[in-house]
Amino acid sequence: MWIGYICAMQLQFSFIIPVYNRPDEIQELLQSFLALKANEAFEIVIVEDGSTIPSKGIIDVYKDKLHISYFFKENSGPGDSRNFGMLHAKGNYFIILDSDCILPKNYLDEVVKSLNTDYVDCFGGPDAAHESFSNLQKAINFSMTSFITTGGIRGNKNSVDAFQPRSFNMGISKKAFEKSKGFGDIHPGEDPDLSIRLWDLGYNTKLIPEAYVYHKRRISWNKFYKQVYKFGLVRPILNVWHPKTKKVTYWFPTLFCLGFLTACLLYFFKIKFFLELYILYFIIAFIWALFSTKNVMVALFSIIAIIIQFFGYGFGFLKSTCIVAVLKKDPKQFFPKLFFKRT
Repeated sequence: MWIGYICAMQLQFSFIIPVYNRPDEIQELLQSFLALKANEAFEIVIVEDGSTIPSKGIIDVYKDKLHISYFFKENSGPGDSRNFGMLHAKGNYFIILDSDCILPKNYLDEVVKSLNTDYVDCFGGPDAAHESFSNLQKAINFSMTSFITTGGIRGNKNSVDAFQPRSFNMGISKKAFEKSKGFGDIHPGEDPDLSIRLWDLGYNTKLIPEAYVYHKRRISWNKFYKQVYKFGLVRPILNVWHPKTKKVTYWFPTLFCLGFLTACLLYFFKIKFFLELYILYFIIAFIWALFSTKNVMVALFSIIAIIIQFFGYGFGFLKSTCIVAVLKKDPKQFFPKLFFKRT
């Protein structure tokens, strides 16, 4: 622990933020940096990933208030842009954020305190919904983070054996980045892939529950479905790449959906019990969301979000499993949109 304490005290932080056509989001994020209660000096590295609506005008407003480096490059995806930013950063510990995040005032203090106590070369933090977010954003946040839907894998240190940090809120040391060569070209899924490769290299990861960010998720129901569908497509690919990380829990959304469809079919044959179990689950989810958010509309939207999440992920997972794991097809050939070309 003493060695970890010394390492943490010597850390110099660089925030790495890729952005694509989101100048308004960058403004909100940079404004939250101004409110940070932190004694540590830090730099901000913003990588414009080939945007047609650039953020430079917004960033220039904050250059006199924050230590910002700005780079514009061809579009090659968020993973490659994060790598680009880390290559050009001056710090020895990188904190990666999505552009649609907002930092609480004590964010960096919580990171430093945790690393001083128990140093690791890679950490992740959870996401939360700010009170200013829309009902749809809050509902999606509940569906993505609640124990009743995902087991709390994005923000519960006890929910999994080893925490896989997510790149919307993730820290990695310079030496771990250089040894691992950073993110791969798959997206989404580049963050669990990196976590698993770091484990193979002997690095530890952990969750810092107090280092949360407000994650806006500016998406519609349609975009949310496409997002979770891609999550489902990616997981079997990662299972093939990293077979030791396979878990039966990854099948739960698919089994949930197949069970629901079967229950609906059985209902027409006057077998009501199984459908009643699903109705009970949704009632519990509604009460859970209502208790968590104290908003009836958010609780109602949460049921929609849960259904979309399970069916999107479940269908994507089943399709990808059949093609990649059963038929042994090349994922880059069958799912080219999941892979970016590096610059």
